[in-house]
Amino acid sequence: MTLKAEIAACRICADHLPHGVRPVVSFSPTARLVIIGQAPGSKVHESGIPWDDASGDRLREWTGLTKQQMYDPALVALVPMGFCYPGKASGGDKPPRPECAPQWHERVLDLLPADRLTLLVGTYAQARYLPETRRLSLAERVRRFEEFLPRYLPLPHPAWRSTIWMRRHTWFEAEVLPQLREAVVGYI
Repeated sequence: MTLKAEIAACRICADHLPHGVRPVVSFSPTARLVIIGQAPGSKVHESGIPWDDASGDRLREWTGLTKQQMYDPALVALVPMGFCYPGKASGGDKPPRPECAPQWHERVLDLLPADRLTLLVGTYAQARYLPETRRLSLAERVRRFEEFLPRYLPLPHPAWRSTIWMRRHTWFEAEVLPQLREAVVGYI
């Protein structure tokens, strides 16, 4: 059984998923750009296409990726912290299931080229892959993004709330986004 088939058959947290199991992940052994986000939302759960919502539109705008590039697994691996939609909570979606990343991430990432850039989108991805920055705020991690290059680049989650965050942190658009786009081009 291939890794993709194993992931598709995963039921490790099925008892905790009110809308059922539908792992949403995309990768191939040639992808040099990895995007690790939180977990699929309800629209992505319905379509089965990663980042198939307004957050995905904003993320493509930030990175400069076209839809064709973003959804080409030979170019971009889309590997959320939780592969299935966790359901709603007050104020948004529930956090990604904690079982998923330990079960699958290492196996997926081991298939990818060592020379890759990983965009860590949101606090869940940053907590796992930049644990030494746990005491920093999201804004501090993002502002200090150059310290984590060339391997990682932390970003806020591109949900609708990011527009409020961007108004408070005007340096993000002016300083981070141009360098993000330049870095992405180097890995596509």
